[in-house]
Amino acid sequence: MAVHRRSPLPGALARALVLTAAATTALGVATGGAAQAAPGAPDGPPNRKDVKAQVEQLYDEAEQASEKYNAALDAQQRLQYETGTLQQQVAVAQDELNQLRGDLATVAGAEYRGGGMAQTVQLMLSTDPEGYLSKARTLEQAAERQNETLHEVVSRQRRLDQRRAETSVKLSELEQTRRALAESKQQIQQRLAKAQRLLNSLGAGERARLAAQDAREAEQRATRGTDRLDLGTAPPASERGAAALAAAVKMIGSPYVYGSTGPRAFDCSGLMYWSWRQAGVTLPRTSQAQASAGQRVSISDARPGDLVIFYRDMHHVGMYAGGGVIVHAPYPGAKVRYESVNAMPVAGVIRL
Repeated sequence: MAVHRRSPLPGALARALVLTAAATTALGVATGGAAQAAPGAPDGPPNRKDVKAQVEQLYDEAEQASEKYNAALDAQQRLQYETGTLQQQVAVAQDELNQLRGDLATVAGAEYRGGGMAQTVQLMLSTDPEGYLSKARTLEQAAERQNETLHEVVSRQRRLDQRRAETSVKLSELEQTRRALAESKQQIQQRLAKAQRLLNSLGAGERARLAAQDAREAEQRATRGTDRLDLGTAPPASERGAAALAAAVKMIGSPYVYGSTGPRAFDCSGLMYWSWRQAGVTLPRTSQAQASAGQRVSISDARPGDLVIFYRDMHHVGMYAGGGVIVHAPYPGAKVRYESVNAMPVAGVIRL
């Protein structure tokens, strides 16, 4: 089977130009001073290889931070829902408890007004003993109900206290998650801004030439159809896998945007999440969580629709399309496209 391959790091400098331009806009990174070289940079032209390696490393670190951001955002949404539910349960339980306490107060007041006279004395003085006995039985039943109500009050109070404690824990987790979101976003911004400064140190003319060349290559890859690829003849592992792959392929040409799950833009795990949703399956949000969403198979047994997880820390994911090719959202500034599965180190293949 013929596989259109690319080197693992094609046009890294030009790639990072569009990477930082798109991502800094999306994340609100201030780059007003980016036109100047990095402070403390040595005189003379920078070493291309060193800049290329540094920019590529910064890109990888930014994507790792992006997946952490996605995980924190997913946790925040879950915790907000759980906290809201608990707070509603606390409010309802408090209303019910107040009602029960009111009932007890009413009964206690009636007993006080009755003087607390012994039932034997009341029977002796009663002009209607039979009526009194009937009433006494009713009072005993009322006392039993009152006792049950008292036990219910105690039980509900305990449950209410437990719900309040759970709510407090969830609120604390939510605050920690919000801090993690801010930290991950800051890490993305810092790395992309540093990459921009490194690229600006190369000179405007060279940056423009590299950016134009990379844009042409990226556009060619992004719009390349299956008629130009040999995707092999292996069938999808399932009907849902086929549907998910079809959905992903339809998104070829869509831009990469950090934190996006479609339908107009995607990050790497967002494309997988959206595509499998079209097939009726809800995946976890991040590439690391998606790596545990199904059955592991070897890369040699990969079938169309399988998820392919990349890098040791599993911070990138694509979908196997057949013939040693994946469809994925590569990086900011690039578009959803086909790519050789060998373009990045494979950490695992997941079949859903």
